[in-house]
Amino acid sequence: MNIESYLNAESALIEAAMAAFMPEAAEPLGGHVEAMRYSLFAGGKRIRPILCLAAARAVSGELEAVDALMPVACALEYIHTYSLIHDDLPAMDNDDLRRGKPTNHVRFGEAAAILAGDGLLTDAFALLTNRQYLRLPQAAILAIVGQIATAAGSFGMVGGQALDIANERKDVSFDLLRTIHQYKTGALIRCAVLCGAIGAGASDAQLAAMDGYGRQIGLGFQIVDDLLDSTATREKLGKSAGSDAKHGKATYPALFGIEKTRNLAQEAIDAAIQSLALLDNKADPLRAIARYIFDRSR
Repeated sequence: MNIESYLNAESALIEAAMAAFMPEAAEPLGGHVEAMRYSLFAGGKRIRPILCLAAARAVSGELEAVDALMPVACALEYIHTYSLIHDDLPAMDNDDLRRGKPTNHVRFGEAAAILAGDGLLTDAFALLTNRQYLRLPQAAILAIVGQIATAAGSFGMVGGQALDIANERKDVSFDLLRTIHQYKTGALIRCAVLCGAIGAGASDAQLAAMDGYGRQIGLGFQIVDDLLDSTATREKLGKSAGSDAKHGKATYPALFGIEKTRNLAQEAIDAAIQSLALLDNKADPLRAIARYIFDRSR
């Protein structure tokens, strides 16, 4: 399969759905919604929602399963975007560029950016529980909401960000580095895969396969992010390069060097693909996404 064409087509579907779920707002909330939409529609790879939909196809192969899960996929992108807005704030990483554009707080001001992130996070759960859009069985909705809340919260993404900041400019063990990455980035990626599988009615064996894939793909994604921050340019990334070193963050290149880090990323991607061994060719997009994550340049 042509992975670039696949990702572009999936991204277009997700963009259209998000535009329907979050239309432009009139006053008095026009400015607030504009700030949310600014970051939500600023581009990006849309890897988390694409993984959610690809996991559903891998389990069921039915287009209806993908349509039913589109609100879940979009909610995941809301949450990811909120995390980027807050990551870029002066009190966090203090970045001025994201996806090739001025960061939200540079464009709208710090208070508006905080509220834009808050709005996206909260609206994600409104979308997940809106029966007009999400027409899955109630048990599946409950399981998905629980997965996302946990992955986004104190024992997931937020907890990982807290650990990341608390350990800047410190000597960090490999175990702690792995925990930071597992929470900060890996939790929401793993969650995206599991939510797609749950929504499509996966068996216990299929869920176990997806869990293994999600864990390894999340690890591989963050290791490659560490590599790119160390080796790519600001122009290529569309965001600040070298910021990890500037902030003294715990990263794989800082602990292992570039070559060993590249090997560890490859091991994680190989393990992710191997986790899907019991699934048939309907899981080929997941396999291709894994390879893309290793080969990407931004």
